Amino acid sequence: MTDSSAASAPLPLVRSARVHPPRHLADLTVEQRRELAVSLGEPAFRADQISRHYFARHLCADDAEAMTDLPVASRSGLVEALLPVLLTPVNVMSCDGGDTRKTLWRAFDGVLIESVLMRYPDRSTVCVSSQAGCGMGCPFCATGQGGLTRNLSTAEIVDQVVAAARTLVRGELAGGPTRLSNVVFMGMGEPLANYATVIAALRILSGPAPVGLGLSARSITVSTVGLVPAIRRLAGTGLPVTLAVSLHAPDDELRDRLVPVNRRWPVAEVLAAAWEYAEVTGRRVSIEYALIDDVNDQPERADALAGLLAGRLAHVNLIPLNPTRAVSWRASERGREREFVRRLRRRGIAATVRDTRGRDIAAACGQLAADGSDRSDSAAG
Repeated sequence: MTDSSAASAPLPLVRSARVHPPRHLADLTVEQRRELAVSLGEPAFRADQISRHYFARHLCADDAEAMTDLPVASRSGLVEALLPVLLTPVNVMSCDGGDTRKTLWRAFDGVLIESVLMRYPDRSTVCVSSQAGCGMGCPFCATGQGGLTRNLSTAEIVDQVVAAARTLVRGELAGGPTRLSNVVFMGMGEPLANYATVIAALRILSGPAPVGLGLSARSITVSTVGLVPAIRRLAGTGLPVTLAVSLHAPDDELRDRLVPVNRRWPVAEVLAAAWEYAEVTGRRVSIEYALIDDVNDQPERADALAGLLAGRLAHVNLIPLNPTRAVSWRASERGREREFVRRLRRRGIAATVRDTRGRDIAAACGQLAADGSDRSDSAAG
């Protein structure tokens, strides 16, 4: 558990003195990319060509020879300037019959992060990280147990998504070639604690080529433990992404323990901001709730949660707790899980239990640690 003094301490900040990742086209506006191309003695439209290769064809620096519309004499210089290598795969692990793949990435400075790609019958989703580690300190989350190392850059976030799209298009996941349909910011880190960078990534992911990847903003979900000012700022961006609030308890006494930032923004304030978001965007809010045996799964807490959500534009996503090394808690028994769902639905609250994916390779919700200890025969060099 996190004690009260730690829970009420200021949120960790990343020091600005650190060395920044190499500049990548995903960090730049279209005009800035063109200016960079001109500074290299090339026509401005060369930047658009490389952007299309990256966003529409999902090519990276290793695929430079496939960019045949670029002059051979200019190709390497343009690729080096606009597509520097940001993330290198260290280990790749698969489970769920090959439908789930977790990749451990090493950034330019040696920092490790993870992303998870999941294929379902009707969609393909990538869960991306927005920070290396996390400073929110939720005791049941492996990422939070490790603390925060640094924020990721816009391009480091986008590159995880482009890599997932590349994997799917090339048929490297079970089931043959397909397209990426959904992105969830539910990997390592608190997305809204890296606000400006995440917003820039959202605009690129939803912008058409050569601006960006061309995904629908409505197919992107941003999860937060409840940073109230940032939720309100997100509502004003005009980006109709789905907001997911990691609530995990309906009362402040318990949520102070499970989600320490609750001491700064309690349940009532978090939900008020969520309802404002729903009103401004017209988008249903997802309420994330990890069911922990005999901790937050009591019938009275189901009733209390239903009371908070009744009549609101919300959906409850119940998550069976996934095991992590640092805590002995376990998922709720199936009978208590069913009763929790029944009590919510009785009050007219839409509620579903998440299909747990990736647990066998520590890729499920709350398990991402990026400690480099994973081993698999499918490890990438």
